[in-house]
Amino acid sequence: MIRGVLFDMDGVLADSEPFICQAAIIMFAETGLKVIPDDFKPFVGTGENRYIGGVAEKYGLKVDIEKAKARTYEIYLSIIRGKLKPLPGAIAFIRKCRDTGLKTAVTTSADAVKMEANLKEIGLPSSAFNATINGLDVENKKPFPDIYIKASERIGLKPEECLVVEDAVSGIKASKSAGCRCLAVTTSFDRSKLSEADWICSSLEEVPEEALEW
Repeated sequence: MIRGVLFDMDGVLADSEPFICQAAIIMFAETGLKVIPDDFKPFVGTGENRYIGGVAEKYGLKVDIEKAKARTYEIYLSIIRGKLKPLPGAIAFIRKCRDTGLKTAVTTSADAVKMEANLKEIGLPSSAFNATINGLDVENKKPFPDIYIKASERIGLKPEECLVVEDAVSGIKASKSAGCRCLAVTTSFDRSKLSEADWICSSLEEVPEEALEW
């Protein structure tokens, strides 16, 4: 029986991917390296360490990942102000989950600074959820299951009692490995890439009823 819903953040609650991509491109440009948005696609949903580090590896660039990430976040925070919006249906769906007695959590591979900034920009305080889990809370990021196991524990449930809402291939793998069921949103990847999910929808305005009735 479903008792909780675990929400990924980027690409599920907010369309932040274009902004973090832009910020990382600017950061790399400051080092003299020109990169393009497609370079980041394989690392979507894995957290900024891998998002930045994977692209650096592709081009053979050695980076101090903590400094590179800090600079990327600095740029990111400056460019999202007044621009980052909640994705269609996100706030209403969270409200529906809470109104029906389901526990909720944000589970993002991003660091706390990005999580808190995103939630503030889209008008969703941390208090809107029973728990918030970020990439600094786990050693192994998605596609490892750690973050969803920890999130379910944090809200007092078993993974098999939780529905994960994801947009990335790595996140779906993480949720299924944890033992959760998964609803995928086609924000970042084509439907054909999300086939491991139990349900797929184009937005949280169109969630299949059965995703909340098991």
